[in-house]
Amino acid sequence: MNQFVSLLRDEFPENRLTYQKLIPTFHPESAEEAARFVTLANKHKQGLFIAGFGNNIEPAGQPFEGLVAIKTDRLNQMIEINTKDLYVTTGSGYPLREINRHLANHNLFVPHAELPYVGSVGGAVAVGLSARMHDHDVPLSRYFLKAEIVTPEGEIITPGSICFKSVSGYDIVKIYAGSWGLLGFIVSASFRVMPDTARDDYTAMRQKPVDRTGLIAALDEDSTDPDAVYSRKIKNKFDPNNILPII
Repeated sequence: MNQFVSLLRDEFPENRLTYQKLIPTFHPESAEEAARFVTLANKHKQGLFIAGFGNNIEPAGQPFEGLVAIKTDRLNQMIEINTKDLYVTTGSGYPLREINRHLANHNLFVPHAELPYVGSVGGAVAVGLSARMHDHDVPLSRYFLKAEIVTPEGEIITPGSICFKSVSGYDIVKIYAGSWGLLGFIVSASFRVMPDTARDDYTAMRQKPVDRTGLIAALDEDSTDPDAVYSRKIKNKFDPNNILPII
C-alpha cells in the first residue's frame, strides 16, 4: 500500500490525498480523477473503500488496514435544476437534505430530502434509503433516474435516463441503489422532482432504518439461496478484480 500511496502523490495534486483516522483517503474533484485513481488501483491490485460522510460506515481500524478510501466530499455541487423535465442533478457528495432548499425557489421538492437522513446524495443511493408510507415502501430508487459512475475497472458510465419514457428493458441504474459502494463509485445522481402541490401526499412518509445485513447475507459465499447466487454473480461481473472488497 505504501507504494500505491507514493504513486498517488506523484500522479495527483498533493491536496487530493489525506489521512482520515490513519486511512489514506483520496478526494477526487471530477469523474476523470476518480477514474484515473481506480484504474491505477486495478493496475496495482489495490483494494479500495468508497466513503461518503461516514455516517453509516466510518473507515477506521483493523478491517480497513491495507485499503485506500475514496471519498465523495469534494463532489458536492448542485449541478442542474431542470424545471421543464422535472429533475435535479447533484454531485454525489451533496447533502441530501440540502436539495429542497434550492428546489423551493422553483416550487419543487424531492420527497426523500424531507427525511431525517443526514448523509450525502451518493450515500443515500448506496445504502438504499427508503421510507414507509401507508403500509407501502417508498424507496429513493423510485425517483433515481440517472447517474455518472466510475466502475471498479475505472470506466466512466452514465446508466439511466432523465426522460419520462425511456427504452424498454432493465433499468441498470437501479442496481446501484442499495449496493453499499460495492459496484462502483457514484460521481453524480439525477432524481425526479415533484411539484409543491404534491407535498400533502407525502406527509405520512417515515424513514426506514438503514440496514446492511441483507446485502452481506446475499453475498455470503456459503449461501445457496437463488437471490444470493444472483447477487454474487452481479458483484463478480461488475468487480472482477475485487477492487471493492466486502468489509
